[in-house]
Amino acid sequence: MIAGIAGGLASCTKDLNQLPKNDITADQVYSTPLGYTQAMAKLYGSLALSGNEGPAGSNDLQGVPDEGNYAGFLRTFWYLQELPTDEAMIAWGDAGLQDFKNMVWSTTNPAIVGQYYRLMYEVTLSNDFLRQSTDAMLSSRNITGADADKVRQFRSEARFLRAFAYWGLMDLYGNPPFVTENDVLGAGLPKQISRADLFNYVESELKDIENTLVDAKANEYGRADKGAAWALLARLYINAKVYTGTERNGDAITYALKVINGGYTLHDNYRELLLADNDQFKDEAIFTINYDGVRTKGFGGMTFFTHASYGPPMPEPATLGVDSKWGGIRTSTDLTNLFPDNGNTDYSQFPKNFTNNTSAADKRAQFWFQGFSTTVNALTNYTDGVGVLKFRNITSTDAVGKDLGHSDADFPVFRLAEMYLIYAEATLRGGSGGALNTAINYINMLRDRAYGNTSGRVTSIDLDVVLKERARELYWEGLRRTDLIRYEQFTQGSYLWTWKGGVRAGRQTQAFRALYPLPAAEITTNPNLKQNPGY
Repeated sequence: MIAGIAGGLASCTKDLNQLPKNDITADQVYSTPLGYTQAMAKLYGSLALSGNEGPAGSNDLQGVPDEGNYAGFLRTFWYLQELPTDEAMIAWGDAGLQDFKNMVWSTTNPAIVGQYYRLMYEVTLSNDFLRQSTDAMLSSRNITGADADKVRQFRSEARFLRAFAYWGLMDLYGNPPFVTENDVLGAGLPKQISRADLFNYVESELKDIENTLVDAKANEYGRADKGAAWALLARLYINAKVYTGTERNGDAITYALKVINGGYTLHDNYRELLLADNDQFKDEAIFTINYDGVRTKGFGGMTFFTHASYGPPMPEPATLGVDSKWGGIRTSTDLTNLFPDNGNTDYSQFPKNFTNNTSAADKRAQFWFQGFSTTVNALTNYTDGVGVLKFRNITSTDAVGKDLGHSDADFPVFRLAEMYLIYAEATLRGGSGGALNTAINYINMLRDRAYGNTSGRVTSIDLDVVLKERARELYWEGLRRTDLIRYEQFTQGSYLWTWKGGVRAGRQTQAFRALYPLPAAEITTNPNLKQNPGY
């Protein structure tokens, strides 16, 4: 990732038609080519960190309490995407966290509020960068030649990051306020945009920058390129019916294939995808949020995953690459039963087994059963459930990360495996340009890697097979809620999981829970906004 963080862009505002509040002016921030690089770094850094100084109380988001818990993008995104589903549970009693599995969240839930303002902040930063990097602005600051060309490349990346933030707002909240760099600063409170119109905007932005971004795999690791735009478009199109009411499965196939044919390859070892040195295995990663245990300290992001998923039944902390076990997040047999071993793990291989499991048929089954009870009597009891060891601050050579308190592993926002699965699903949903034999082959490529041989291959697939394969391949990577909504299983009674809706056996919940509410404070301060139904 680009080095350096612009120190002046440190506060969130609820009005997107304003600059982020700071103590220095835009002319100072953007006065040199280095200033533009630092400002661009802040756009990327905002997805990784909660503030400019790590866990030091310098929270970007004013009014969002508990910086480590609720102010960062990845941790709150994971809360919203995984906790209400069959893939994850949390033992902690922090404000609002148990509301997700129980599906009783409100307009003041701090995780919902924190994620909303983090995404809005990303939009605000992007808009400001785009206003300050026009050719006229560069000329006025005497930034020319190669320096100006570099800033123009940054502009395409800023537009991608803004499109990504608006995708998150569209997926989670439906109908957010909307503003671009073309809106006059201070002209008034932002107006609301419909979900379908926002879909069209995100699509148009991504297609407009498709040819101006750096070629796939040609940019600096962790920065956006054409592959990232293609991947976001593929994810956008596979969910188009949810967002707009109209299927776009042919387009999902088209853009999944662009990625598949873009030079990416499946990494040969699934367990290395989320290790502390996963930056060395770039063959499958399309776009990542980068972390470094020394230089990007914080209690969100990958540090959250590598600490909160470990608890007392597991080995000593240092063995797991951490300084402490937070005992927070785990899963249930709703997920583990999707794997052929069905929880019958060979405990004799522990603690070695958690880094190189040779006992499970499907090596994606990175679970810890010893000391846990698979009967979940209480959501707040960490050992009720099954431990998950997918995220580890340990390298591929079993060395620990650079800092036991903070993770070195990077988070893959998009990777090739998801594109294979999108192609298969879109083909089964009737998308033009897809071939069933090719879709089956893509599924078997994932299963060959998972099993280490051809014993897991399938000869036919249907949509249910693909959904289960998505769970096995992508669990805990922040996609499950979106998947279940697309399959009409999130709030419906057709699929029940442990403690869905606050009942141990699971229950159907209200349909309006498929969207999160806009924060109550937004509705109060901006009369242009209408709250989502049910809230």
